[in-house]
Amino acid sequence: MQEYLPVLLLLAFAVVAATGFMVLSGLTGPKRFERGKEDPFECGMPLFSDARRRVTVKFYLVAILFLLFDLETAFLYPWAVLFRKLGLFGFIEMMVFILILVVGLVYAWKSGALEWQ
Repeated sequence: MQEYLPVLLLLAFAVVAATGFMVLSGLTGPKRFERGKEDPFECGMPLFSDARRRVTVKFYLVAILFLLFDLETAFLYPWAVLFRKLGLFGFIEMMVFILILVVGLVYAWKSGALEWQ
């Protein structure tokens, strides 16, 4: 438990600071809302159409692919740090993991998920 103490202290500080900032913002912020200040605008000009329009599925697909390969990087970093301690089993396990992700990337590429048209 002793080795986790700095992490727990940092987590406690972050929670207290975030809560404090939210409470302070609520106490010192404006109490009366004006309609004109809540209207969305772009470059100081009024909108020509409704700001809420449908977003194409391609945006979500790209976001999911980004998260997938970003998560891969998050798993690769600890493996690289502990590479010598894990030995051959750790190496083979990570190569299987990378192979699965490469197969997924090739599938996404061949199915046209990476093309923007």
